[in-house]
Amino acid sequence: MADAGDHLYIAETPDDVKNAKGLHMVTQNTPNGQKVQILLEELAAAYGTQWTYTLINISTNEQKKEWFLRLDPNGRIPILIDNNQKPPFPVMETSAELLYLLKEYDREDKFGFKDEFERSQALQWLFFWHGSGAPYQGQVHHFTRAAPEKLPYAITRFRNETLRVLGVIEIHLSGKYTGSPREYLAGKGKGKYSVADIGSWPWIKGWERSGFTKEEMADFPHLLQWIDRIAARDAVKKGIGEKYTQTARTML
Repeated sequence: MADAGDHLYIAETPDDVKNAKGLHMVTQNTPNGQKVQILLEELAAAYGTQWTYTLINISTNEQKKEWFLRLDPNGRIPILIDNNQKPPFPVMETSAELLYLLKEYDREDKFGFKDEFERSQALQWLFFWHGSGAPYQGQVHHFTRAAPEKLPYAITRFRNETLRVLGVIEIHLSGKYTGSPREYLAGKGKGKYSVADIGSWPWIKGWERSGFTKEEMADFPHLLQWIDRIAARDAVKKGIGEKYTQTARTML
């Protein structure tokens, strides 16, 4: 009887993907790739978690080839394959990948929550950015940097929507309506660093590259402090660092 995972790999699948043991990630050092890269680095620091990874260049549409689409029919990086499961279990979509890693590899909930209300809060902010912030900021990138024709209406709409979303996070962090400023998006009191932060920070920290000005961002002082607070973490520095700009697979 054929293994249920036999359909995942074909002759064109890179050897370091189909021969990987344990956790394996196919990624590129983009904001979406960085979300999962950061959590894996945090898990390594906390538990000694090990994984391997393959870097691809999405500008060549490598992620649209059949070998990749067998792992993720949506053709988007990163894709996480857990070869510890039998058969190997692929996980697509960054928020789903973060939550999978929490459940399977964060046994002490260092980057999640045991309390159901705190966990719900983390999910709310994770989904808020996944469904609102990232799509809006992604469209800002597209219409200002990639579109063959500059469309003022589209640029203005998506810039304004991104700024609105950043304003929502500023309200939350500032404690405007609660009277209690926060350091992180989810958790009681000032909050706790969690997947809610990891899921949004890689996009938000690139505000200058998205074309927003210091004058515009001055309206979000608590958000800017949050960006710097997370950027100072060693695992975050590793998760967006040079190791993910190399061309060869690397094993921790």
